[in-house]
Order: sequence, then C-alpha cells, then structure tokens
Amino acid sequence: MHVQDKPLKAYPWWLKPFFWSQKRRYGQVLKPGLLWARVPRLFAAVALLYGVLDRRRSPVDPVLRSLVTVRVSQINHCAFCVDINGATLARRAGTEDKVAALAGWRESTLFDARERAVLAYAEAMTYTDRDVGAGLVATLRNYFDDDGLVELTGLIAFQNLSSKFNAALDVAPQGFCQVPGLTDGFDDGAPPERR
Repeated sequence: MHVQDKPLKAYPWWLKPFFWSQKRRYGQVLKPGLLWARVPRLFAAVALLYGVLDRRRSPVDPVLRSLVTVRVSQINHCAFCVDINGATLARRAGTEDKVAALAGWRESTLFDARERAVLAYAEAMTYTDRDVGAGLVATLRNYFDDDGLVELTGLIAFQNLSSKFNAALDVAPQGFCQVPGLTDGFDDGAPPERR
C-alpha cells in the first residue's frame, strides 16, 4: 500500500463500532476502511453513502448490486474490490459461476437481459472512452423507474470512487474470494501503465 493504516487505537473512539462491525461481518477489519478513516469525517460520509446504496430495500436487487461492483472493480483494476465484492456476489448468487464468467459476460449465457443491460450501463459509465446513449437508458427503463435508475447510477458512481481510491493506494486483496479467472477483467486492452 502507498499509505499505511494506523493502529486501531489511534482512530477516534466513535469509529470503533464501524471496525467492530467489519470484523464481525468479514472476520477482519478492512484495509480501505482504515485508510478512509485517516480522515474520520470522510470515512463517515463514505460509510453512510455505502449504507444507503447497499440497503435491503434498494430498488437494485443484491445480485445486481454485486455484479456492478465486481465489474466496475475489474475495469478499474482494484484487486481488493474484486476480492471482497466477488465473495459477496458468490454468496448472493448462490454460486461462483457468474463470478467466474463476469469478465466475459457478453459471451456468457449465464446473464439475463436485465443483468446485461445493467452491466452495459456500468461499463458505459466506467470506461472513459464511452458514453451512455439514449438507447441504453431506454433499455434500462424496462427494469427501473426514475428513482431506481438514479440509485443504480449512484451505485456505479460510488463503486468507481471506491475502486479508484483502493487501486490508486494499491490496497491488496484480503483473501475473501479465490475464484479462478476473477481478475481476467483486468486484461481489458488497457495500456500496461494502467495495469
């Protein structure tokens, strides 16, 4: 990592419940959380936004949320995000099949029309040489109302923020997902300096 986390006792007391919750949920405190927490108010804002986007009553169902977070993480070369979000996708989907096939989703029969539309939208928002066209938005309207479309857009934007933050600081995976080929999406034709 380019910036090191601090010892847990060095963080403000009011962040300790967040770290306790991460340890309970994941078996360990997440390195990105410790990095965001170097600026406690920034950590709190990011944690609050993530909580809103990943709530149970979201109009974007859990499997779709996980598909988006893994695919955006692959594009942004965030090994940590692919690791943790890949594990979450496998748990939510009940199988590792979609996790393993995600980098090549266009050629796979595992993804339905709604998932394909969402993945195309995530890629259009994430790749800087692409635009979101009216046809793609019209397709998404078959599955989402305006509020759902705004929330999906917010989720993709958030995952871009998160994965770019972690990739820039070289946050390593923490061993959550061991699916072969999961980082194949990293080899996306980007110049070597971006890998």
